[in-house]
Amino acid sequence: MSHINKFGLLGGNFKKPPQRKTRLNRSYEELTPISWSEYFEYKRFVDIDGNRFATYSLGNVESVLIVLLHGGGFNALTWSLFAKYLVKQCECQVLAIDLRGHGNSFTTDDNDLSMTTFTNDIISLLRKSYPDKMPSIVLMGHSLGGAIAVNIASTEESDLPIIGLVVIDVVEGSAMESLASMQSFLRSRPKSFKSLTDAISWGMGNGHIKNEESARVSIPGQIKNIATGKLGTDEFEEPPIDTPVLTEAISEPQYSIDSIKEDEEFGASSISSKKPLGNYTWRIDLCKTEKHWPGWFQGLSKKFLSIHAQKLLLLANIDRMDRDLTVGQMQGKFEMQVLPRVGHAVQEDDPEKVASILSNFLVRNKFANPTGDFVRILPGC
Repeated sequence: MSHINKFGLLGGNFKKPPQRKTRLNRSYEELTPISWSEYFEYKRFVDIDGNRFATYSLGNVESVLIVLLHGGGFNALTWSLFAKYLVKQCECQVLAIDLRGHGNSFTTDDNDLSMTTFTNDIISLLRKSYPDKMPSIVLMGHSLGGAIAVNIASTEESDLPIIGLVVIDVVEGSAMESLASMQSFLRSRPKSFKSLTDAISWGMGNGHIKNEESARVSIPGQIKNIATGKLGTDEFEEPPIDTPVLTEAISEPQYSIDSIKEDEEFGASSISSKKPLGNYTWRIDLCKTEKHWPGWFQGLSKKFLSIHAQKLLLLANIDRMDRDLTVGQMQGKFEMQVLPRVGHAVQEDDPEKVASILSNFLVRNKFANPTGDFVRILPGC
């Protein structure tokens, strides 16, 4: 049986997108982008050896630091709603980072996406951001970000004060098995979008992200303007710039709400061999990262189990557990929670629940103090 429906590896729910006639019952106004400033207090850039990394932060700077690492193809804004809920429930600070080649982070070599490079990037960024006294750290990562968090925590040379590790929906066994289907999934996605709203509509209709508010803030950070190279999140925060419609012969589809309406009205596909290329495309071409995929996940389970910090694993489906993790969980080596009715983007689909689980993890381990909004829940099995 193919594992493509059971595990989302690089940044999405790995089920084949629905037919293009699937359309959300939403207006353009309801799917307009939302600014990062609704959720975070600060957006800062950290310069390291000619590389520039974008970070978003929120919370009490005198408290434990939750370092948030997103999945492949996502960006730091995937944590927006979660972060806002979390700081209301316990005393902590969050730092969400755009990984190399993603979001608003730009480096001298955005194609160098090896696990070693990702790990060194985050360690260097944290050292530069906290040169005097680094707070205690809980690393939290989704998918690829979870694998990076595990690698950082297992790297003795990092000397970071890591007291906790939280991994969301990434398991070595199912990840490695799904690699053969990866390119097929990535090629099935639209190559371009007519507008930011069309991209949000596709993400919602495809099941990429099930939470409408979260999709409106995070998806613009996953795409860029083809003509200007500017990230989608930057465009609606600055005066709009007219960009030309690029026309070229293409065989890949573009996605727009209008084209779906035309299909429904006329009963024929609006995709032709020559038509305007959409104004937006993906910020990162994940198809070109294939050589790095095995290195992201090989040895992940054993590394995770070997880490001495308190550990929490959040999954969208219990079937994603591999043998090493199943045995480790039975031995009580980590806490685990399975969230129902969510896709691969667990922290986006149910951000309030994930925030509640993490706040309880932090309070139970005495990493953070509860606030008035804290609600105690029983730990998972």
